[in-house]
Amino acid sequence: MEWALLLQLVLNGLIVGALYGVVAMSFVLIYKASQVVNFAQGEFMLVGAWVCWWLLTRWQLPFWIGFPICLAFMTLFGIIVQIVVLRPLIGEPVISVIMATVGLSIFFQALMKWMFGVFAQPFPPIFPAERISLFGLQLQSVYLLSLALSAVIMLGFWWFFTFSKHGLAMRATAFDQQVAQSLGVSVPRVFAMSWAISAVVSAVAGVVVGVVSGVSSGLSFYGIKVFPAVILGGLDSIVGAMLGGLIVGVLENLAQYVDAQWLNWGNMTNIAPFYALVLILLIKPYGLFGTKNIERV
Repeated sequence: MEWALLLQLVLNGLIVGALYGVVAMSFVLIYKASQVVNFAQGEFMLVGAWVCWWLLTRWQLPFWIGFPICLAFMTLFGIIVQIVVLRPLIGEPVISVIMATVGLSIFFQALMKWMFGVFAQPFPPIFPAERISLFGLQLQSVYLLSLALSAVIMLGFWWFFTFSKHGLAMRATAFDQQVAQSLGVSVPRVFAMSWAISAVVSAVAGVVVGVVSGVSSGLSFYGIKVFPAVILGGLDSIVGAMLGGLIVGVLENLAQYVDAQWLNWGNMTNIAPFYALVLILLIKPYGLFGTKNIERV
């Protein structure tokens, strides 16, 4: 067995898994606030990556200027999407809102293809060195950046939900919308805030993936790719989303190692997380940290 390769793959899995966990937290954030699964999450990643690419290539802005501008744009983007498309659906059946997010997914995919084409576009060089040697292991600089950003986002989520007034209002809304509204919490404002934060966090992940492999419509597939991590950790658990992302990231890389060493099937990296999803649903239908919802008839 090539232990050096195995260690490299596990480390890469943890780094990529942290990025998956960040996107999974975006799913959870919207679900906790509005009980809706946003199937356009991958398209939020795609829009953020294309906007950042456009600022860096067409306007020739440095990354450290273009990236914050992209995040500011995505904040407004998330608020506008919630106000224009989803706010009129408040009070409607959940399936109607979910289908609206599916429609958003198809619309933004088509719009990005029309605006930027269907071919992958590389990001301009961001770091002086693409790879850094750490303890004899070769790591891409952008992955280290993503790890740092993931840690900052996780700490930010923890502080936001624990100490901030808006975070406490969001937790109250997630627990019971009517009770929160009776206590003076603006539920529409909480919904807009959750979509804005989700769009920003997704854009961070989209830019990181775009820097590694270029920006194309295939980037939106990450929204579905991360979904096993969401279910694995628990659809309403921020901690579970992060842990689920780490598990899926490591599982993907270990599946790649097993496939290369013994199986030679060629597709284990993509399907292994969904096998894990099926198994965990059989054992723990609510995920590792999900809240059990028991209804009596």
